[in-house]
Amino acid sequence: MLLPILQIHSEDMPAYAIVCGDPARAERISRKLDGAKELAFSREYRTFVGEFEGVQMAVVSHGVGSPGAAVCFEELIRAGVTTLIRVGTAGSYTADYPAGSVIVSTAAVRTDGLTRQLVPDGFPAVADIGVTSALIAAARGLDTRASNKAAIDEAGMPALGGGKVGAGITVTLDAFFAGVEDIPHRKYKQAGALAAEMEIAALYIVSTLRGARAGAIVAIDGFADSDLAAEYDPHTEAVAQAVEHEIEAALRALAAIARQDQA
Repeated sequence: MLLPILQIHSEDMPAYAIVCGDPARAERISRKLDGAKELAFSREYRTFVGEFEGVQMAVVSHGVGSPGAAVCFEELIRAGVTTLIRVGTAGSYTADYPAGSVIVSTAAVRTDGLTRQLVPDGFPAVADIGVTSALIAAARGLDTRASNKAAIDEAGMPALGGGKVGAGITVTLDAFFAGVEDIPHRKYKQAGALAAEMEIAALYIVSTLRGARAGAIVAIDGFADSDLAAEYDPHTEAVAQAVEHEIEAALRALAAIARQDQA
């Protein structure tokens, strides 16, 4: 079956996929796969397949924002993908997680418009617990190996360069730039959210509706909280290292999940 938007054939898709916003990042991730090949590049959707640690998996870009990303998630699940991990970037709500940190999203606040058309208000956007556990283990394990003797903070999280590896609630927004209406970042922060991005709620809701498993990991590339206002520069070395860290963690987590499924 040909998927009309992604322009891929369902028979070419493995059960496991990493999704990311940027087509160039999808190509970068694919270079870590053995035998990688590009299946299609349609609009913002760029699809690769290959093998990592003996597990067949796909890498697919979904663009910016929930509506377009949801099209990608829907078609991947229709093609037979059962497990999806989003690799992305986010703005932090707290100085505890500065640029260069990595956060595993356990759930997402639904402030986007897309998911309101899929499920009732109040329905939660929650990650699969197995995928989340695998991501946390992979991210913290990589950090420990990288530093040999990692520093441990009071919460028991290993340090990652200038940041940390954490896990918690993220916020999914539609607006990247400020407008006339205020986004209540301070309220989300006070409620315990760690960071804001633009697609995770869509991933979790679509996956829940369609019976797939999903998780997400994000590299912090700046602050969303205006109280911590700083010049936004996502192209620093600290951010580059965090992106590399999350990519490796996602690949290892997905491979571990696949091996557990096959056991």
